[in-house]
Amino acid sequence: MPVYKFNPLEDVRWSTFLDTQPRASVFHATSWLEALRKTYGYEPVVYTNSPPGQELTDGIVFCQVKSWLTGRRLVSLPFSDYCEPLLSDPESSAAIFGALRKDSNQQRWEYVEIRPLETLNGTAIQFEPLETYCLHELDLTPDLETLFHSFHKDSVQRKIKRAARENLAYSEGNSKELLRHFYGLLMLTRRRHSLPPQPLTWYRNLIDSFGNALKIRVAYNGLVPVAGILTLQYKNKMVFKYGCSDPAWNRLGGTHLLFWNSIQEAKAKGLQAFDMGRSESTNTGLITFKKRWGAARVDMTYLKYSHLGSSPGLVNFEPDNWKVRMARKVFSHAPSRVLSVVGTLCYRHIG
Repeated sequence: MPVYKFNPLEDVRWSTFLDTQPRASVFHATSWLEALRKTYGYEPVVYTNSPPGQELTDGIVFCQVKSWLTGRRLVSLPFSDYCEPLLSDPESSAAIFGALRKDSNQQRWEYVEIRPLETLNGTAIQFEPLETYCLHELDLTPDLETLFHSFHKDSVQRKIKRAARENLAYSEGNSKELLRHFYGLLMLTRRRHSLPPQPLTWYRNLIDSFGNALKIRVAYNGLVPVAGILTLQYKNKMVFKYGCSDPAWNRLGGTHLLFWNSIQEAKAKGLQAFDMGRSESTNTGLITFKKRWGAARVDMTYLKYSHLGSSPGLVNFEPDNWKVRMARKVFSHAPSRVLSVVGTLCYRHIG
């Protein structure tokens, strides 16, 4: 069975195809792909069994990461929590995965990586487990009162009520001022985790690509920003993608206010789910936080194929060697300007 490739930013069939796919997510969307291309230079490509000019019946979207530092690889998709292969049947799936293995061998990619939300039931032959994560999603079909009372009484309900008593101010949108306040909080959070932030241009490009489907939400104590989150709306879901806060004010419940306001807005728009995003399987604190909102957990396993056999996994800042530990120690004390420059220089090599 022949396999074809095309650029989804140049072929209108991709967006039309996504409209028909219940498993399509915000990470498949051309808005996300365009932001990746503009920020990091990643060129997207779709592998499909559908010939040029014919209606699409399947497809897996990738980005080509070309780095002198971390090597050349094909990833579906960089900086994305998950990206489900949109496949139709075992025969066509086998053809696409076979083409990926062949291209990897011929072009000498370090590896091909896919991030499925669901298990692929043996169709991804020779693709091995890479990393394990979990996703939490809140069902929005119950009414608001039922949703609120399903939240953990002490850890969530009480925090939302505390934010109301403290008269925290709330602002939403995608203005330059909101982005500035959000990015300042993000800098604090990333330094706390000994990591550089993604470049400011990434967030600007997301805003340009998604428009009003993207909202930055910031909670204020008076005029002081205390917490911020970034959400994306796609089809019948609202997706939480980034969050940050000033730990000096965490006791006021700013983050809980932002999540609750997002949930209420999603309900008002008739959306069906609130995607609370990916967590590392070892991050028990974050997993517990999401569980206390009543969100259901789905475990995900990323997969990779490499002609090299055993090859490096995801390129990240995990403290697996002394060099990374040393770098993270420097990050924790670096000035904001230095952290921002480091993020701008390094993230394009990580995707």
